[in-house]
Amino acid sequence: MRAWPSVHLPELPGNAPPLRLFDTATGQVRPSAPGPVATMYVCGITPYDATHMGHANTYVAFDLLHRIWRDGGHDVRYVQNVTDIDDPLLERAVATGQDWRSIADRETALFREDMHALRVLPPGEYIGAVESIPSVAGYVAGLQAKGLVYAVDDDLYFRVRSDPNFGSVTHLDEETMIRLFAERGGDPDRPGKEHPLDCLVWQSERADEPAWDTPLGHGRPGWHIECAAIALDFLGMTIDVQGGGSDLAFPHHEMGASEAQMITDQWPFARHYVHSGMVAWQGHKMSKSRGNLVFVSALRHEGVDPMAIRLALLAHHYRTDWAWTPHGLEGAAERLARLRAAIAVADPPPAESTLERMREALADDLRSPAALDALDDWAHRALRSSAAANTQGRAASEAGALIAAASDALLGVRLETEGD
Repeated sequence: MRAWPSVHLPELPGNAPPLRLFDTATGQVRPSAPGPVATMYVCGITPYDATHMGHANTYVAFDLLHRIWRDGGHDVRYVQNVTDIDDPLLERAVATGQDWRSIADRETALFREDMHALRVLPPGEYIGAVESIPSVAGYVAGLQAKGLVYAVDDDLYFRVRSDPNFGSVTHLDEETMIRLFAERGGDPDRPGKEHPLDCLVWQSERADEPAWDTPLGHGRPGWHIECAAIALDFLGMTIDVQGGGSDLAFPHHEMGASEAQMITDQWPFARHYVHSGMVAWQGHKMSKSRGNLVFVSALRHEGVDPMAIRLALLAHHYRTDWAWTPHGLEGAAERLARLRAAIAVADPPPAESTLERMREALADDLRSPAALDALDDWAHRALRSSAAANTQGRAASEAGALIAAASDALLGVRLETEGD
């Protein structure tokens, strides 16, 4: 599956400080400490309603991480999946009378357009669940050979408690795990299961549902094993960051990590588990099931500058929960206009200290609001003192060009307009 086109990433002068990130598994902000090649897997969309602001918030957050690693001199191996076969997609197909593949293709294409408009750097590998089915079947067979998988009717389940480290990602008590498992696509009450938390790794064919021929039989994979398989295939163990929205921490990341760990007999699956916050609208978390969605594409079609949308997202720390509002978008549009006016000032103040402040803020757990504060301070001074002499003797546009490059490279916000 193809990703979206990349965008130019300006090179900045000087050196970036090492990145420190909050890790869900330890509850601490710790150095990310990748090697020359940093590895990241971020769970992608289930393509039946793309791209709402909850999606955009997550992928812009991990785009920040991607950019900060790149600014720090790392190559980045970034993998993202598309869950292009799953129960919610099939349910939407039945409800609308459309073919599930047409829905998946259309919504994935729209997602790619939105990501490109928001200047999100594409993953190096963009992998659909359907194309990963042969690999998933192989991994399930491996778990089966180890005695870690059992049958319920014709479906196959993974014994999560076979992993001695199960629970080490989220540290939830069992009662909470079971409740969240039921709320987030699990089946803790299914008769025949050995433990309520055991998770489906292979589902046998259902009437009127798609299925694929594999050595396991005619069927399709469970959700968690898909991401484990794709990550192992393209990144291996142990990756630097496993990422996604906070609603994926349990069960998805917890169970996927256990599956990968038992497949490879290695621990941990990831050095950092990083989760973005939830975005609310109309008093509730933005979700497809509730239907309270604000779409990137709809705003774009209304003429909203994608850079204003991106600024509205960056105004919130990536791992906080917050509410989308029209007022917030208006403020982002005003900020964008102010920054664009400031970089056009003929004789702006020096910008090196602003770049340093931005880097320090972003290296401290991706504090994008503090980085925007640094930009705002510079813009305020530039607009107030645009006639002041340049005591550093630099060319008139040098500081503005550095600010524009820093905004683009670090925050993904392009301040130059077409024709600049």
